[in-house]
Amino acid sequence: MVDALGVAVVGFGWMGRVHTQAYARVRHHYPQLPLRPELVAVAEEVPGRAEEAAERFGFASATRDWREVAADPRVRAVSITAPNFLHREIAVAMAEAGKHLWIEKPVGLTGADARAVADAVAGAGVQGTVGFNYRNAPAVEAARDLIASGEIGTVTHVRIRLFSDYAAHPDGALTWRYERERGGSGVLGDLASHGADLARFLLGEIASLTADTAIFVPERARPTGATAGHALASGGAPGPVENEDYVGCLLRFVSGARGVLEACRVSVGEQNSYGFEVHGTRGAVFWDFRRMNELAVSRGTTYQDQPVSTVYVGPGDGEFGAFQPGAANAMGYDDLKVIEAYRFLRSIAEGRPCGTTPADAVHSAAVLDAMVASAANGTWVSLPAS
Repeated sequence: MVDALGVAVVGFGWMGRVHTQAYARVRHHYPQLPLRPELVAVAEEVPGRAEEAAERFGFASATRDWREVAADPRVRAVSITAPNFLHREIAVAMAEAGKHLWIEKPVGLTGADARAVADAVAGAGVQGTVGFNYRNAPAVEAARDLIASGEIGTVTHVRIRLFSDYAAHPDGALTWRYERERGGSGVLGDLASHGADLARFLLGEIASLTADTAIFVPERARPTGATAGHALASGGAPGPVENEDYVGCLLRFVSGARGVLEACRVSVGEQNSYGFEVHGTRGAVFWDFRRMNELAVSRGTTYQDQPVSTVYVGPGDGEFGAFQPGAANAMGYDDLKVIEAYRFLRSIAEGRPCGTTPADAVHSAAVLDAMVASAANGTWVSLPAS
């Protein structure tokens, strides 16, 4: 018996489309799932965009006001893909209305916002999933298992990088992403939040950190109309960029391992250069998002001049088997969001968390808050104990 589950999407930019497409695909890959998502409502404040989404993807209704979604009894689960400054208000209202939440990171602008959402989800007894999609890559899950098994020995240090060029063009429009009040801490919330989550997912809790931040493109042109994605806006009135283009951070883990986390949104020549390098006392494991289905692994007992082998993930790794029948068949970014949708729907069906949760967002937000504080005062900042 498969039950229909009314779902809604609030905010219909690129990520709203990704969530919608994941709902459409999820039961193709997971036919055993006891829930069938039905696209009930879409909300988007930009005139005409919700109606266009409804026509294109088959939502039953469209609105410019997300509050109508909160009041809609047909809706049991909501994807929140609106801008960061709206995360807290929308998420808390949806949870209090009894809706399950699939919300994009960073879940607000601060740690306080993330905690408010986590508390609302827990208080309402609904399920919550957060969009830390890179941990869903089968290769990342395989790397975590490899590290936990001790095959590379005791982890000594890690380097995590998230470099992109989406904001490198000097004519990039001055959207909400570049404002402190609406976009929060810039590249910290956008990219470094993923890095903080990956660090904890792979190596455990972070004890302390010290960080440095910078704005490399200090001024941008204001857009003259609605924007989507990372549009250009040459010729508009100039305005200041208020939040960070770059962050570099040194980490100390509770385990004693050391780390470097670096993120930048204005890296010319770098397109989605995300990945990590984890070194241990007997080996190492490396992952590059642009070669998402591969790991580079060094293990053995030779230590010096020990070779590195390429390992292709396969059906035994993470959720790979739901997509491909054999190793080295490629998966892509959207597949990670299908996995996320599956884990969200499974959590609703089973009444227990499956995958990332608002509590994970709270941990990531605490790291971002510590980065901001460290960059401001130039000192090491301790993270709260879990």
